[in-house]
Amino acid sequence: MSFSFGGGAPASTQASLFASTGTTSTPSTGFGFGSTTGATATGFGTTPAASTTGFGFGATASTAPTGLTGFGTGTSSGLSGFGTATSTTPSTGLSGFGFGTQTATSSGFGTSSGFGTGTSTGFGTGTSTGFGTGTSTGFGTGTSTGFGTGTTGFGTGTGTTGFGTGTGTTGFGTGTTGFGTGTTGFGTGTTGFGTGTTGFGTGTTGFGTGTSTMFGGASTGLGTGLLGGPQNQQQQQQQAATDLSQMAMAVSLPQIYGDERDAIIAKWNQLQAFWGVGKGFYSQDGVVEFKPDNPFCRFKAIGYNAIRGVEKNRDGLIILTLKKKHSEVCKVQQQVVDIIHKILGSKPTLSVCVEGSKPLPDDRTELVFYVIERPASGPAKRVAASDLFTFLNQVNVKNQLVSQLTVDTILPKMELSLDQLKEYLNTPPAGIDPLLWQQAKLDNPNPEEYVPVPMIGFKEVQQRLKFQEQQTGLHQQRIDEMGEDLSELQNKHSNMLAKLEEYKRKHLELGHRLLQVIVKQEVYRKMGFAIQAEEEHTKVQLEAIQTELNHPTQFKGRLNELMSQIRMQNHLFSNRPDVNYHMDIELQQEMKQLLKQQQEGLEHLIQIIKEDSQDIQLIEHSLLDKPTK
Repeated sequence: MSFSFGGGAPASTQASLFASTGTTSTPSTGFGFGSTTGATATGFGTTPAASTTGFGFGATASTAPTGLTGFGTGTSSGLSGFGTATSTTPSTGLSGFGFGTQTATSSGFGTSSGFGTGTSTGFGTGTSTGFGTGTSTGFGTGTSTGFGTGTTGFGTGTGTTGFGTGTGTTGFGTGTTGFGTGTTGFGTGTTGFGTGTTGFGTGTTGFGTGTSTMFGGASTGLGTGLLGGPQNQQQQQQQAATDLSQMAMAVSLPQIYGDERDAIIAKWNQLQAFWGVGKGFYSQDGVVEFKPDNPFCRFKAIGYNAIRGVEKNRDGLIILTLKKKHSEVCKVQQQVVDIIHKILGSKPTLSVCVEGSKPLPDDRTELVFYVIERPASGPAKRVAASDLFTFLNQVNVKNQLVSQLTVDTILPKMELSLDQLKEYLNTPPAGIDPLLWQQAKLDNPNPEEYVPVPMIGFKEVQQRLKFQEQQTGLHQQRIDEMGEDLSELQNKHSNMLAKLEEYKRKHLELGHRLLQVIVKQEVYRKMGFAIQAEEEHTKVQLEAIQTELNHPTQFKGRLNELMSQIRMQNHLFSNRPDVNYHMDIELQQEMKQLLKQQQEGLEHLIQIIKEDSQDIQLIEHSLLDKPTK
């Protein structure tokens, strides 16, 4: 949304910040008091343009006037603003507080002459009009200007609209657009607040100064930052502010019928905004689309992401998300590297190295790479991730990546600094309640490892679920690989145990053979010698052991007895028939019931016997007492 007092449709070749340039017929939506896109125009007059709109008090014309007028009169053929228009092309933006949304052939606060009469002048002297002197118009002096000296706006240049007119296009500035002296913006360059061709600085783009370089400098973004060109930022901020105001108007006070039906439409728009789906009307021609990321959407939650690893900026890692399957990317990985090297300028001092790749949901692939710079003098080093990201994020470079490699997103892979992390945590995301964000920080299970992230809309939750499923699949795949490795290790362990037993057996056999060899060698060595006293003593000990073993009541007898017992037990077990039976559960219950009845019957009989015994004893006592009486 622009706040200039005169804005026109944007040009087809360049964009502007607070005003618009160009000669196309694209509609514009400023808050100005009139909007223009023509080639020749006036202050409160009109320029030949297609439909434009805004919160202005007038509309532009579709047919160029023959004179240039301010509050004076020209030779134009129609009127607009508080008057009526003759064209039928409707405006596309929100007419807002203006009293006319149609295009006209001329404009001003009069029908064709304004507050004065004459062919080309107003309150000043000149050939064309305005409150000053000049050849064309404006409130000052100049060739075709407004309040200043120059051709357009409040400054100097060749602009055309706003409160002044000229041969350019628009703005308060002295270029074709803007407040400055350049073609666009507040500065003297083509765009921005600075004197460079784009941005707020004196370089080609950005807030910094300098000339265009390959990896950073002032060629793009905030000097050497990562936020891209300020012109795109400013336009995005303006567009976001415009969308927010239109959305707020749609959910609170739409102006369509001017009666109670607007309140009903407002409630319906609120429901769509809460849901995050649909389109809402805030005027007869104005429509705003409700998306899940709108600030009124209720389907929001906060999750937690793991903080990146220990990658530093000096590591130079860049993540490219390709719209290709992982298998396809692996096949043409060298071609991908060649294309990236070509985009970098095919410099012999640069080498592209792939760090790794992995599959992503929806048939996408994540490719991680870095660039090594080998200067003529000095050691080789990696290009910093921030500089490489800045270069790759330029419009022309990014377009090449999208067209040649189907790149979806470009991200630097580096950990957040403490200041960046603190700033992220202290700034709630757009559309998230600060209290909810603060509670999410308090509920963080591990602030050292996780950071809260917003999840807005069902698609984002679904995307997160897909990533979790994929990560779970990768974990399961890794577990399967570990299981296979474990099975292989177990097989190797079993084989090693078998080999160990075999080697033990061989070692025992070799020990026996060695003992036999030593015995024979000792026999040959002692051959012809008399028996020594030590040998005689050893012979006596061996004979005693032999006698003890062969004694019937000693070890040999006991061993024979044990052997006979074992043979007998084996014979008994071999002759015993195997009795295997199976009883149904129902049969077991019947048997239990029958045994229980038998037990109860026996208890009953025992009770009867006890009672009869007591009766018999009573009778005996009675019989014994009668003779005494």
